Amino acid sequence: MALRKPPLREVHAERDATFTEFGGWDMPVEFDSIRAEHTAVRERAGIFDVSHMSELEVTGPDATTLMQRLTSNDVTALEPGDSQYSTITTAEGTIIDDTVVYRLPEDEGGNAAYLFIPNAGHDAQMSDRWVDHRDEWSLDAEVTNVTDEWAMFAVQGPDAPDLVTEVLGSAPGLARFEAREADLAGVSCLLARTGYTGEAGFEVLCPWDEAESVWDAFVDDDACPPCGLGARDTLRIEMGFLLSGQDFHPDDEPRNPYEAGIGFTVKLDTEFVGRDALERVDREGVDERFVGIELVDRGIARHGYDLTNEDGDTVGHVTSGTMSPTLSKAIALGYVPVDHAEPGQRVDVVVRGDRKRARVVSLPFIDR
Repeated sequence: MALRKPPLREVHAERDATFTEFGGWDMPVEFDSIRAEHTAVRERAGIFDVSHMSELEVTGPDATTLMQRLTSNDVTALEPGDSQYSTITTAEGTIIDDTVVYRLPEDEGGNAAYLFIPNAGHDAQMSDRWVDHRDEWSLDAEVTNVTDEWAMFAVQGPDAPDLVTEVLGSAPGLARFEAREADLAGVSCLLARTGYTGEAGFEVLCPWDEAESVWDAFVDDDACPPCGLGARDTLRIEMGFLLSGQDFHPDDEPRNPYEAGIGFTVKLDTEFVGRDALERVDREGVDERFVGIELVDRGIARHGYDLTNEDGDTVGHVTSGTMSPTLSKAIALGYVPVDHAEPGQRVDVVVRGDRKRARVVSLPFIDR
C-alpha cells in the first residue's frame, strides 16, 4: 500500500530532509541532524510536522456521552477550549491507544463538540470504533474523520511562547492544555498549549491547503529550525513519554494504564469501556511497572532487548532506548517486576548477547 503523504512532503524534500515510514505515512525523520534538532528544541525552539497524527471530530447531542464512554478520563470536566490526555482501552483494560481530547472552543448547536488525536495510522480504526459503539448504544452523535483535512505542526522549546506571540501579533493567553482559535499568518487555526517534548510549546492545526503559509511563518534556520521525528523520539524518551506500538500495543505489548505509568488518566467514577477491569487492577495492584533505565556500561539499549537480574535471569525488556543528547548517556524505557522497579535497583541490559550494567531511575530523565 502506498504511503500517505503530509501536505508539505515535497517542501521538506526540497530542504533535503530524509524520510521514514511511520504509521503508514512518509514523514521527515531528520533535516540537519537529530542531535542538532534535539538541542535546538531544548535550548531555543524547533518546529515539527506532525501531520501524520490522526484527527477525529465528534459532534451532536450525545457527543459528550460517546466520548465519556470510550475514553478513560473525565470528559465532562472539560470546559470549552480545554483538553486532556486520555487512553482508549479494551473491556479488559488494555490500552488500544493514547490520545489528547480537545473540547473545541465553540459549541455546535448548543452541544459540546470534540476533537481527539489518536496516533498515526489509527484514524480509520478509531472512526470505526466510535461509529460502531455509537450505533450499538443508539447515541445521537456524528463522527467525522478529518485527518486528511488538517495539517498539524508542533512549535516546541523555551522560545516557543515568544515565537507564537510574534506570529500571532499578541500573547496567546493559553495555559497548559488550553486551546483557542487563532489567526496565524492569515490562516484560521486551532492553537493549543500542548506538546510531546517536555518543553514549553504549542501545537497548531491548520487547513491542509494552507499549511505552507503557517509552516513558513515559524521556520527560521537559527531561531526555529525544522525538526524531524528522530529528534521528537529522543526528546520524548528523555521525558519518559509513551510511544504507541513500542511502549504499549494491544497485541505485542498489552499494557493497562497503571502498568504504563499513566494511571492518572483513569477516572473510575466515570463509566467507560474497560472501567471494571481497571478498578480491579487499581484495587489489586500490578505485577510490572514502566521504568526508566540508565546504562552504567557502554552500550545502547534498543527496543526488545532483555533486562536481567544480577544472576542473569530475564526479568523484563526494553521498549524504547536511545543515547540522550541532553545527558550524553544511554537511557531506556521498559517494564520490570514491581520488586525491581525502585530507583537505584540494579538491572542488566543484554546488548547483542553481552550483559551491560544498568540501574532503574525515576522518570523523567531530565527536569522539566
